[in-house]
Amino acid sequence: MNKILRIMLLSTLMGATLCGMSGCAKKVEIFDSIPSEYLKTVEDGGGTVTRFTYPTKDYFGDMSEIEKEAYIYLPPNYDESKKYNVMYLLHGVGGDVWEWGMTNDNSDVKKMMDNLIENHEIDPFIVITPNGRSAKDHSSNSNMQSFYLFGKELRNDLIPYVDEHYATYADYSEGYDITAARDHRACAGLSMGGMQTTNIGLCECLDMFSYFGGFSSCPTTYSSDEIAEKLKSFPDYDIKYFYNICGTDDGIALWSHSAAMDGLCDKCDKLTDGKNYIWQTRPGGHDFGIWHLGFFNFAQIAFTQ
Repeated sequence: MNKILRIMLLSTLMGATLCGMSGCAKKVEIFDSIPSEYLKTVEDGGGTVTRFTYPTKDYFGDMSEIEKEAYIYLPPNYDESKKYNVMYLLHGVGGDVWEWGMTNDNSDVKKMMDNLIENHEIDPFIVITPNGRSAKDHSSNSNMQSFYLFGKELRNDLIPYVDEHYATYADYSEGYDITAARDHRACAGLSMGGMQTTNIGLCECLDMFSYFGGFSSCPTTYSSDEIAEKLKSFPDYDIKYFYNICGTDDGIALWSHSAAMDGLCDKCDKLTDGKNYIWQTRPGGHDFGIWHLGFFNFAQIAFTQ
């Protein structure tokens, strides 16, 4: 089991650590490969994966009412009387809700989550894989510009729907404030979804998310100068963690993802290398060898600070 980095994450909330008022440290390991035992089906079946639909709008077109689908992973022994953190996991330009494979019990995302939870390495949380195109035509052949409007759907429709129908930390009642539970939401994605994580999740919706994971973020991802400038619009919101990974043989995204990370911590006072930021590279291309590793690492980082 190879590890390239150990990080001691001080998990503080409201002046107290997550494991008590006396203080403690949450140790997170960043792996350079996924241990094989985490890709096995757990004996008790683990969590559940189901499909749901929600109302939204054609933000790219005529603003008409439409319905979209998403898949959701609910952890083992999901209890509606409890509260769960939520990770929104986004797909690439040619993908859809199925690209992460989180559509049935054979899902690698589900296996990783089940094993991490069973081994008490993460607290149970919800994972959602939506369609990232905010348009009436949200097929894989639709206009790719609809990806860039997904922040409107997140803010106005998808997150409120999830907060209303599932056991999240948000108080979905009269006076619902979508920003109040930001420390309990994470945004991550591969390729185009990595761009959305950075350009939309981080730079447009920092008031709604605190944790971010970019995996092989695609060529239209903002540069580090642009990211730093955009973040000035959110003086009152911190970044709990920004994790990034890309393959060194990735001829599609390495240059763009590298440009997004180039000197970012020096240009932005919200990020400190090794404290709430990582830029990890591994041998590999633009594929799930890198993306599954990115999810495995980010799943252990999210919701720990």
